Amino acid sequence: MKSFKRVALPLLAVASLYVPFSQAAATQYQLDPTHTSVIVTWTHFGFSHPTAAIPGTTGTVVFDKENPSRSRVDVTLPVSKIDTFVPKLTQEFLTAAYFDTAKYPTAVFHSTKVTATGDNKFDVEGNLTIKGITKPVTLHATLNKQGEHPMAKKQAIGFDATATLKRSDFKVDQFIPAVSDDVTLTISTEGFAK
Repeated sequence: MKSFKRVALPLLAVASLYVPFSQAAATQYQLDPTHTSVIVTWTHFGFSHPTAAIPGTTGTVVFDKENPSRSRVDVTLPVSKIDTFVPKLTQEFLTAAYFDTAKYPTAVFHSTKVTATGDNKFDVEGNLTIKGITKPVTLHATLNKQGEHPMAKKQAIGFDATATLKRSDFKVDQFIPAVSDDVTLTISTEGFAK
């Protein structure tokens, strides 16, 4: 019994030190809405690719470069602020025929899995909820930079990400197929360590 204690106690002491060090690798970042761009693009009768912006996006990123599976993303998109750059269309997008922002002012994304795919690229699988409807979506993300921000003097991180989704999945299905069902979501963001 004494020999067991002589071996077990040092192992337990080492294990108790290991947990905090391993957990320290994951850092939580608060997204900066003033340096976050969310752009939606679709095809209009095959002639053009209009865009809309969703300003004021907020959220958090927990990132562990050494163990990406411990990373996660939680984002809120204020769809009620969407801007198509065409005032009449913007107003249409707010109605029940489109995003019904009186009832559903925000969309949310919560990641369920983060996988490194090489060369600072990651697949972020998760659930996107629009108009109360939740569907799986994968963001293809690229880590732009991680380190001290030269102006803010804080630890910062920056990502670009894209995803393709079907708007009909979320009952935003006006004028399909003349106006494309597939929509491209493009995100560029910076965040500061909390």
